[in-house]
Amino acid sequence: MAVISSSVRTDRMCPTIADWVTATLSDVDGVEVDLIDLAETTLPDDSLLYPGGGPKTEVADRIEAAEAFVFVTPEYNHSYPASLKRLIDWHYDEWVRKPAMIVAYGVRGGYAAIEHLRGVLAELSIVTTRRAVGLSAPWEVLDDAECYRPAEDVTQGLRGALAELDWWAGLLTDARANRPFPN
Repeated sequence: MAVISSSVRTDRMCPTIADWVTATLSDVDGVEVDLIDLAETTLPDDSLLYPGGGPKTEVADRIEAAEAFVFVTPEYNHSYPASLKRLIDWHYDEWVRKPAMIVAYGVRGGYAAIEHLRGVLAELSIVTTRRAVGLSAPWEVLDDAECYRPAEDVTQGLRGALAELDWWAGLLTDARANRPFPN
């Protein structure tokens, strides 16, 4: 599974939340995690972008190799960040017919970002899980080491969402291999 940390701002919360997601995923048997941090990813100039993609990016093979995605995103102005939209737009075939779940955060839980992102992901034939995780003001529950330490019910909610994602990953990986959808 690829965990995509989408914020590129200085002093961002996204890596902290992505670390919590990655640590929780380590409890799922057989799951390998690839953390893609967009602050450490360079995409080509948008003038080279055309419908369906563009020149191969430095993360294209990593996205292609992933069987599922966890998008970790802040809510910016009732949506998700431009950095995440650019990553999505620079790839096409790498996303198709794979599952994703969304972990969003913000003052009110990041739910507007979740809903905006679902519509874009559906256009790429990405199956989003019913369960998503919205975190209200996660910066208020950091421990002394600046790690995110939510209440146990929040972590249980993440585990449930990840279990659903893992189920979809198995189903869609098998379907892509054995019952490919005609283009």
